Amino acid sequence: MKGQDVAELSEDARAAIRSREICFVFQLPALLPRATALENVELPLVYASVPRPTRRRKAMDALARVGLAARGHHWPNQLSGGEQQRVVIARAMVNDPAIILADEPTGSLDSSTSEEILSLFEYLHRDGRTLVVVTHASEVAGYAQRQITLHDGRVADDQSAARERSRSNAISPDSPP
Repeated sequence: MKGQDVAELSEDARAAIRSREICFVFQLPALLPRATALENVELPLVYASVPRPTRRRKAMDALARVGLAARGHHWPNQLSGGEQQRVVIARAMVNDPAIILADEPTGSLDSSTSEEILSLFEYLHRDGRTLVVVTHASEVAGYAQRQITLHDGRVADDQSAARERSRSNAISPDSPP
């Protein structure tokens, strides 16, 4: 990580990297049912010992970035599946990780919300983050600069896509979402 061989690091140092530098967006939303959306997003910051006022502000900012600022005080069972997935994405982004690993991150979202999330991912990539997205959806894969296709656990194709795409609702690199 950042030029250092992580195999040479202690277990505690590797755990610190996993908690601060790498985040996961799972296919199925994994939210704590007894915590509000805001509290679910705050969780990585709690583990990082971020003071409560800063934690709250960062979590609200992350919820706003995924279009859920007004839903922060709702319980997971009060959110749609797509809203729950956006809470998971907000939680993944809240620590400002270097790497985001996402498994079918838009699988439960409608097409408009999916496009917003993928535009947000594009912005995060332009801002210096590495995103690895696993998907079966060709429209999601179309956002990637590089597409690696697996077949029976082996690389079947590896393409770098140097493409220009213009969409009216894409987030510009000059203005954060």
